[in-house]
Amino acid sequence: MSTRQRHIAHFHLHTALTEAQYDDVIELVSGITPHVQAIPPNALQVDLTSALRYFDMSAYNAVQMVRMRLKAFYDIDSSAGLAGNRMLAAMAADTSAPGETTWVPAERVADWLYPRPVTALPGIGRTIAATLHRYGLHTIGQLTDLPSATLQRLLGASQARLLTQRARGHDPRPIVPAEPAAHLAADLVLDRDCLDPDQHHRAVLGLAEQIGQRLRTERQITGRLTLTVRYADRTSTTRTRALPEPTDHSPALTATALGLLTSLGLQRARVRAFALRADALLPAADAYRQLSLDPAADRARAAEAAADRARRRFGPEAVRPAALAN
Repeated sequence: MSTRQRHIAHFHLHTALTEAQYDDVIELVSGITPHVQAIPPNALQVDLTSALRYFDMSAYNAVQMVRMRLKAFYDIDSSAGLAGNRMLAAMAADTSAPGETTWVPAERVADWLYPRPVTALPGIGRTIAATLHRYGLHTIGQLTDLPSATLQRLLGASQARLLTQRARGHDPRPIVPAEPAAHLAADLVLDRDCLDPDQHHRAVLGLAEQIGQRLRTERQITGRLTLTVRYADRTSTTRTRALPEPTDHSPALTATALGLLTSLGLQRARVRAFALRADALLPAADAYRQLSLDPAADRARAAEAAADRARRRFGPEAVRPAALAN
């Protein structure tokens, strides 16, 4: 069994969302990690564990990236909790003011839980809370200090066992997405409003590269790309285009994505963010390729496979297009 530490984030979205808007939010966050669980009507939980190496950042910074993208793309203010399991992340989010993130590192779980009221634990209803208060048990720390036999006499064996586990910060539940993602997405929020067409070009090129790498990693191909551009005034424009054939080949994805960018005519537009989505996904085993007598196509595929192996070994920035070099 793996001992890798989990990094679970719980987000409260401080706005009323329609079903379609909620789906858009899930889609946006799924571009960072596919492990997203909806908590209707205005919350969600995310397992960031596998995404941290891909993005080469800490769990806390990954949470801030999610919050920043929610604000940039949908003008949604949020607060968050970050911890090693779903229960602790939700409890941490409940203590976070709007715009803030509460992080509970693994080594601080006991100290963080100790002074909190027993009613902060999930499953503590009015009846159980009244029973505990009647015996002077007001904090989680008092529960953990209480002999298990005493708690069993108060609540019964099964309730006492479950409450003891929660009071010690244990929660084995995994993040369970509602269904497999029907798309892949990548997005980029710029540091400031950008007028430079060259920077627009680099941004979309980078997103196409990300989509290609993820498709090949997950052994999928896409038949359609959608580019969304969000402007400084919070308006946005979206364009969709089918690929000549379903593919995971980055040059083909890049050509289509840059064609979408050109069609928008952004010569003097003040751009704040880009998002690129790959739809019509199929297993890579179903891919078909137009036969070609040009050996350059096979060489390009071989070079791409070698670059992917280098990225898996040395990180996502090990190999990148020359246009994206610093």
